[in-house]
Amino acid sequence: MVGVGFSTLVQYFQAYGVMDFLLPFILVFTIIFAVTARLPLFQEKKFRVVISIVLALFFVIPHIIGVYPLGYDPVQVMNESLPSISLVAVAVVMLMLLMGLFGTQFSEKAMPFLAIISIAFVCYIFGASLGFWQGPYDVFPWWSSEITELMIMIIVFGLIVWLIVREPTTEENSVTKALKGIGSLFEGIGGEKPK
Repeated sequence: MVGVGFSTLVQYFQAYGVMDFLLPFILVFTIIFAVTARLPLFQEKKFRVVISIVLALFFVIPHIIGVYPLGYDPVQVMNESLPSISLVAVAVVMLMLLMGLFGTQFSEKAMPFLAIISIAFVCYIFGASLGFWQGPYDVFPWWSSEITELMIMIIVFGLIVWLIVREPTTEENSVTKALKGIGSLFEGIGGEKPK
């Protein structure tokens, strides 16, 4: 009995261009279509579809032809970055679930901080994929992935403990004001979309 495993199916996807053409095309098309829905100039659906298709093809076809400069291929950068960004998204969702156990007020106060950390991680991941900076593994020979995981765990648990045991104050300090200001930047996200 000859069976086709999941790894064989993934190899077929790779061989037939699903990973290099179809998935990046669908992702770019969806993002551009959603962004143009928010713009008053592109309220008619067929214009948004045409613009999204053209821009997604402009994004993917040079990668297939091989005309992007070495190290600056956006499809390659996206394929390297998205798994790490997905990991950050899963970590933030899990942290929000854990914070929800302590109550909604606790999770609401930590939301601006999580947004800042997530944006910093995304910038670092894209910059590392583009080769703008090196990771700590390249600079320090003693640095390992276990040290990175340990540091992240210590920082996260330290922040959670600090948020739980700190004394409530009546006056706001500069850090609280800064976090509230940054949090107000994200209040409009997810608002009502145009029809």
